[in-house]
Amino acid sequence: MDKPARPPQVLTVEPIARASGQVRLPGSKSISNRALLLAALSQGSARLTGVLQADDTRVMIEALRALGVAVAGDAGRVTVSGCGGRFPQRQAELSLGNAGTAMRPLTAALAFVGGHYRLDGVARMRERPIGDLVDALNALGARIHYEGEAGYPPLRIEPASATGVASVAIRGSVSSQFVSSLLMAAPLIAPLNGLRIDVEGGLISEPYVQMTLALMGRFGVPVERQAAHFIVIPGAYRSPGHLVVEGDASSASYFLALGALAGGPVRVEGVGTNSIQGDVAFAHLLQQMGAQVDLGPDWIEARSGGPLASVTADCSAIPDAAMTAAMVALFAHGTTRLNGIGSWRVKETDRIAAVGAELRKLGATVASGEDWMSVDGPCRLREAWIDTYDDHRIAMCSALAACGGVPVHVRDPGCVAKTYPDYFAQLQRLCGGSAAR
Repeated sequence: MDKPARPPQVLTVEPIARASGQVRLPGSKSISNRALLLAALSQGSARLTGVLQADDTRVMIEALRALGVAVAGDAGRVTVSGCGGRFPQRQAELSLGNAGTAMRPLTAALAFVGGHYRLDGVARMRERPIGDLVDALNALGARIHYEGEAGYPPLRIEPASATGVASVAIRGSVSSQFVSSLLMAAPLIAPLNGLRIDVEGGLISEPYVQMTLALMGRFGVPVERQAAHFIVIPGAYRSPGHLVVEGDASSASYFLALGALAGGPVRVEGVGTNSIQGDVAFAHLLQQMGAQVDLGPDWIEARSGGPLASVTADCSAIPDAAMTAAMVALFAHGTTRLNGIGSWRVKETDRIAAVGAELRKLGATVASGEDWMSVDGPCRLREAWIDTYDDHRIAMCSALAACGGVPVHVRDPGCVAKTYPDYFAQLQRLCGGSAAR
């Protein structure tokens, strides 16, 4: 069942004059859910530390338990007893909220294990496309059916028919999660000579696919890449024994921007130059805009470096952190243009439309197209009541507008529980205890 709806609330972020300090980031959502699934598919038991404790990982853990996988532990430390590629429960109904990192990979993983499954989510999940992934899986012999509108959940999965198909094509321009999901399931379905996955139309958010490949390697399944092709050899996932989940690089962007806008220094711990997450590149974008940024192996620190300047940036590799860049653009001289953000339209909400609407409430001049947005700055900000669209990232990045000397009233602040339940508490702490009420 879905979680009960949160009561409407408004949290006021008071004007932020100064912020400094350090914050230990929560675990990466993308790494946590990939690691949980790969551990469940592995032979042996895996100990995962640093696992994100939030709504999206909760629904993944609940789904794995419903499939008969033993997942024990709490406080970010869990032990997963792998099922060797075959889930014990061959019939289940899974409610996956609005977690794309659970819906897409589980669809692929369940397609070929010989069971009967139903996958559904909240109303917004039924608006998020999954057709490209389902088409690719069905071309390999899966039997996945739509219960509602074609191309969208809810899905019904029946036992697959073996075809021995050795190659499949999938579009990479809608969501990298489709490619990652197919890759993670590929060792379970590859014929003897391997499965070739051809990515058509370019690959959006490529660092997330690189993350998937790195984690598959940690679990004993290397993947050969040749330009737009991936070759996956059949094999069994094997537990790495112990895996540490990095801090969330997307969440790091809010605090790094805070340091750049409110004096700093603000240091985030848990990501750095050794990270496998693409969103660490946001640190370099801040540098280009004029902030002073330093990086270490597992930390990044940002502070004000003088007036900020606008940039034109290709954000296709950092789509989540690009939302933070749109807020920083309010303070930069000139017109900032963010390109390559078409994936915003199929996220928790249509983020191009939603972010544009909220920026305009704050007084900004905004233009946008199918995969881009521009923001004129610096902007004389005004007090605003921000709608969050049940989108955690809109809630978190919009709070940064308070660095412009105005209160920002965030509606439904509890939506941050999707990935960062204590975000506003951490923001308040860095601002001396007076930022939010």
